Amino acid sequence: MKPEKLTGWGRTAPTSARVVRTADVRAIAEAVRTAGPRGVIARGLGRSYGDPAQNAGGVVVDMTALDRIHTVDAEAGVVEVDAGVSLDTLMRALLPFGLWLPVLPGTRQVTVGGAIGSDIHGKAHHVEGSFGNHVLAIDLLTADGEVATLTPDGPDAELFWATVGGMGLTGIVLRATLHVNHVETAYFLVDTEQLGTLDELMARQSVDDDAYVESVSWFDAVTTGPHLGRGILTRANHAHVDDLPEKKRRHPLRFDAPQLLTVPDVFPPGMLNKLTGRIFSELWYRKSPTRKGAVQNITQFLHPLDIVGEWNRGYGPHGFLQYQYVVPFGAEDVIRHTVRRMTETGQVSALNVLKRFGPGNRAPLSFPMPGWTLCVDLPIGRGVHELCEELDELVLGAGGRHYLAKESRATPEVIKRGYPRVDEWRKVRASVDPQGVFASDMSRRLSL
Repeated sequence: MKPEKLTGWGRTAPTSARVVRTADVRAIAEAVRTAGPRGVIARGLGRSYGDPAQNAGGVVVDMTALDRIHTVDAEAGVVEVDAGVSLDTLMRALLPFGLWLPVLPGTRQVTVGGAIGSDIHGKAHHVEGSFGNHVLAIDLLTADGEVATLTPDGPDAELFWATVGGMGLTGIVLRATLHVNHVETAYFLVDTEQLGTLDELMARQSVDDDAYVESVSWFDAVTTGPHLGRGILTRANHAHVDDLPEKKRRHPLRFDAPQLLTVPDVFPPGMLNKLTGRIFSELWYRKSPTRKGAVQNITQFLHPLDIVGEWNRGYGPHGFLQYQYVVPFGAEDVIRHTVRRMTETGQVSALNVLKRFGPGNRAPLSFPMPGWTLCVDLPIGRGVHELCEELDELVLGAGGRHYLAKESRATPEVIKRGYPRVDEWRKVRASVDPQGVFASDMSRRLSL
C-alpha cells in the first residue's frame, strides 16, 4: 500500500490515503482488520462527486479488481456478480441474453458496489424505483473481517437496508445477486418535447409519465426573461423488434458505444461562464425539436456523456460541485426559485436535470422520495457556496433533502434535517461496527 491522492468526480478537496488493489477477498479482509485508527473505505470507479470514497490518512480499498460476473440465469432474470463489476460491463454482458438493468444512472461507469452504497436512481425511478429495489442478496465484509450474506427480508434485513444507500459505512460489499428485466432490443422509442418555460416543462412532465419507463428533462438555467427555465422533455420506452428499421432488426440487441475522445487536463478556470453557458444552452435547446417515436440507442438516450472520457476536466483545476436535491410534490416553488436565483446570482450550469420520483424504499439513507429532483453542475467560484446555503434552507424547509452521492459541502445539520431516519441508521451501523472501522472523509465531515 502506498499513499495516493484521491478526489471525487467534482475534483475538489483532494486527500491522500493508502490504496489497496486486489481481487483476493482474504487480502481485503486483512486490510479491514489492520486498517488502523483512520479506518478503511471501499472505492469503485470514483464517480461520486464529493468525498465518500476518500479517507485522509487511512486505507482505501479499490474494488475494481473484483470484477467477475459469476452466473446469469436468463430465464429467471437473475445475475450474480462481484461488487467491482461496472454497470457498463454488466449491461454489455446481459444484452445478448435479452436482459436489462432496471436502474441505470446518467453514466454506466459505476460499480455494482457503488450502485448499492449510493442506492443510485435513473430516469426510470417513477416506474422501477432505485437500485436497492432490485438487489436480492449481498455478501458484506463486516468490521470483524467476516462475511455475512444479507437479504432484504431475511434475519439481517436491517443491515441489508442500512447498507443500501449507506455510502460504504456498514462494510464492504463483495458480491451481489440482482434481478434484471427482459427486453427485445438495445434501443428506445423516444418522444421529445420542446417547452418554452419552466412552468410549461413541469406541467407537461406531470402528465402521462407513467406511460413511459424512462423520463427526464433538461432545463435552461442561463436564459432570463419570459423563457426562464425553458427545456426539453424526453421520455421513452424500450423498443420492440418490430419498431426498428429493417437494418437494425438483424441485430436488435447489438450495442457498441466506443469512447470517442478523452478531455485533456489543460483547461483553465472559468471555461464555463455566462457566454459559453448561453451558447451551449441555445444549441442544446435548438437541437431537440418536438418529435415522436424516434429510435435511439442506449448512449444517445441515456448516456451521451459516456462518449467523452474525463469530461469533468472541462471545469478546470478548481473543479465543480453537483447540487442535487429532492422536494415533495407541491413544493414546485423551490424549483422555480432555484432557477431564478441561479440567473440572478450569475451561477452558470449547463448540464441540468429535472425528474419526477416515485415512492422510496426501506433504506434509511436512500435519497429518492415522491417528488421533484433537480440537479445542476456549478463550477467552484465566488458566490457558489452562498447560493447553495440559501437553497439548502428552502429545500429543507419544504421537507426535501440532498443526495449523499452528489453533495460535497453539506453540514451534519443539513443531513440530520433531510434524513429523519439517520439515527435509526446510526444504531444499525454501530451494532455491526462499534469501533467505526469503516470511515471516510464524508463520514467525518457529516458526523455519520
